[in-house]
Amino acid sequence: MSKINELRAQRAKTWEQTKAFLDSHRSDKGVLSVEDTATYEKMEQEIVDLGREIERQERLDAFERELNTPVNTPITQKPDTAKVDTKTGRASDTYKKAFWAQARTKGGMLTAEIRNALQEGVDSEGGYLVPDEFEQTLVQSLEAENVVRSLAHVITTASGSHKIPIVATKGTAAWVDEEGTIPEGDDAFGQQLIGAHKVATMIKVSEELLNDSAFDLEAYFRTEFARRIGNKEEEAFLTGDSSGKPTGIFNATGGGQLGVTAASATAITADELIDLFYSLNSAYRKNAVWLLNDSTMKNIRKLKDSNGQYLWQPALHEGGYDTLLGKRIYTSPYAPELAAGQKTVAFGDFNYYWIGDRLGITFKRLNERFAETGQIGFIASKRLDGKLILPEAIKVLQQKGTASSGT
Repeated sequence: MSKINELRAQRAKTWEQTKAFLDSHRSDKGVLSVEDTATYEKMEQEIVDLGREIERQERLDAFERELNTPVNTPITQKPDTAKVDTKTGRASDTYKKAFWAQARTKGGMLTAEIRNALQEGVDSEGGYLVPDEFEQTLVQSLEAENVVRSLAHVITTASGSHKIPIVATKGTAAWVDEEGTIPEGDDAFGQQLIGAHKVATMIKVSEELLNDSAFDLEAYFRTEFARRIGNKEEEAFLTGDSSGKPTGIFNATGGGQLGVTAASATAITADELIDLFYSLNSAYRKNAVWLLNDSTMKNIRKLKDSNGQYLWQPALHEGGYDTLLGKRIYTSPYAPELAAGQKTVAFGDFNYYWIGDRLGITFKRLNERFAETGQIGFIASKRLDGKLILPEAIKVLQQKGTASSGT
């Protein structure tokens, strides 16, 4: 049995013990004493910790598989005496070499050779567009950092905006008599506009570290830029208000449709989750998933259906996943927490959330701004937008009450 399977078995066993503890220690009113609550929370935390360890081990296994893959292919013919760079533009090896050379060059002074190689990547806002290979790996890293991006439909646009035709209302068929008049039932079409909002971040690197050839500048920038931009993206994809940023799934305007309003401002019942499940049209339930905050999930773990079965079920085998009413669960720290008036749970087909990435990530080097501290600044920026194309494809649960100002 693999390490992951052992952890999953341990997690499942702990969950069974936790369920048994809840069932045997609830009072006649269905609540736990203060001492029993503390014991339960310790058991629940162990389940959470085991889940995180499983995710960590899965990532380690993925890294191990990646590192064990061949890094080259065998030579089957006589090699040429000179290497020919067949790629062009930002995809060429020449451009990549020149791009990272200008990032490391002292004082930002570029040779004519480097300047000529970068000519194709000069951005309209200043700076240079990153090499294609770097952009692709950065987008892959963004997906790893960003739950919504991994679920959404992602497109790449060359211009700043993209119009998406949608069917606003659907026509219907009707029974007609022989030679009777067929009623009109045309579909009504509309449009959604995917625009382009700018997200950017800056990293400062010491001149000493920059001049150290052993320092993998490319890997550091890829990881750090992806982490920062990915986190900011996900926050907007969930709670953005469309003002200079994407429209979030939990946003009051343009977000998911209201499916259920909870009876409590700070709690959710099993019946309310079941109602939310069935508030979603069956056509969207086929590929639907849950998205919520970890703290909200903690409260939901204790809930049962009318048959006494827990709604939440842990993954029992390697490659599996936790479920709620049979559907996969995703959590994000940027989903709203339980509070009055907040939309806290989303359920639906997130493929109807469209992300439009504008082609090209811009990279700038700041030579003089931090000169007195012996540092060089680097700015990475990209333009994108996100929008729920069909609001009916995702339903949300809203807590009772009115959201406090500033949330």
